[in-house]
Amino acid sequence: MVEHTYRVIVRGRFTDLDQAGRQRLLAQVDRHGLLTNGFSERGALSYDRSLDFFSFRVQLRAEVEASDRAVCDRAMALAAQAVEAFGVDFRDMRASATDVDLIKVRRR
Repeated sequence: MVEHTYRVIVRGRFTDLDQAGRQRLLAQVDRHGLLTNGFSERGALSYDRSLDFFSFRVQLRAEVEASDRAVCDRAMALAAQAVEAFGVDFRDMRASATDVDLIKVRRR
């Protein structure tokens, strides 16, 4: 089967942050800015000082399927691990995937 490269964005919200969780996140906030983190194979967690929403960007290789659901599920599992590494909870995670091998580039 043919493999394609997918770029997946996972979005979610931090929930039930206690003071210790807030401190852990704020201590790393400068390393997790949206403008400093792009797509990578390991994935990149981004959030700001408000500690409300987060995003996780990851680039995955996967077999081409009729649905992007399997790729989104893999990305959400990676995002959950990244957030849980801070010892905090999350909710409302959703993902969207783009098959970059299908993107057509117009040249002038």
